[in-house]
Amino acid sequence: MPISASELLTLTREGLYCPLGRFHVDPTWPVERALITHGHADHARAGHGEVLATPETLRIMAVRYGEDFCRSRQEARLGEVMRIGDVTVRFAPAGHVLGSAQIAIERDGKRIVVSGDYKRAPDPTCLPFEVIPCDVFITEATFGLPVFVHPDTRGEVRKLLDSVALFPERAHIVGAYALGKAQRVMALLREEGWDRPIHLHGAMEKLTELYKREGIPLGDTPKVVAAERKDLTGAIVICPPSSIQDLWARKFPDPVTAFASGWMRVRARARQKGVELPMVISDHSDWPDLCRTIRDTGAEEVWVTHGQEDALVHWCGTQGIKARPLHLLGYGDDGEAEPDPAAKPEMEEASS
Repeated sequence: MPISASELLTLTREGLYCPLGRFHVDPTWPVERALITHGHADHARAGHGEVLATPETLRIMAVRYGEDFCRSRQEARLGEVMRIGDVTVRFAPAGHVLGSAQIAIERDGKRIVVSGDYKRAPDPTCLPFEVIPCDVFITEATFGLPVFVHPDTRGEVRKLLDSVALFPERAHIVGAYALGKAQRVMALLREEGWDRPIHLHGAMEKLTELYKREGIPLGDTPKVVAAERKDLTGAIVICPPSSIQDLWARKFPDPVTAFASGWMRVRARARQKGVELPMVISDHSDWPDLCRTIRDTGAEEVWVTHGQEDALVHWCGTQGIKARPLHLLGYGDDGEAEPDPAAKPEMEEASS
């Protein structure tokens, strides 16, 4: 009798669990054996017994949590088929951040792909998303509404550079999440010709140095020294999103506040955060790419883990694809996964 999807993966309090392999994927509570898709804190937590992840994700976890973040760890090489219990697993690029991976779980010809968080847009700091044909595709839906169509990322970075040229007497303070988004913005600035230092809030320093050790060319990225903030006219400074409204940011010369996030597509959210220069840059797929990816996998069934689940489930139904929301709790803490409930979906005009 053919194996069913529910025999390969089921839901527990800790999240997705493979009983035939006796492991969890991105568990939200400490477990004996965890397979981790990427290093964001809502997917990669400390305290597990054994952790299997890409080498980059393991190094990210060590930077964030310390070398003793788990009892033992094992590197998953991209493309390598590994047997765990009674299933095989394979890690493949997800295009989300450095080291991010999808995990394909297979037994008796039935394949489920857990995509984690992913994007299809180009990113100079990580490997591009790889389509894996499968029977069941497990997808996020962070921007799972038709109104979310991300603009060209390079155009958003050029907006920042144009503003710096227009206001050379002002410092530009860019809020960006410490893992992935910050380094992507830096790399794009370099590709667009910015050869001056990119100044960093201290919270960005360790992960940025890790990216550099992994061979990502980010250039000169000095840490901001408090006493020197008043002298950084015309500078670009990258900091955690919470810092753009702090007293820390006000010490720079007439600062222009910017925020790099897919949620900057929502004007009310930008206004609420006091953002003068919204930069619509997301490390998640927009609506067209979510739909395209589901089609590309050829999956007959789709499970939606978090985000705008209902809209994507409905779209799958219109395409003749069986789909259901998983209503998983605990994801979305990397900064982009949950919109502010106070921010109504007042969208920019399509031409903007």
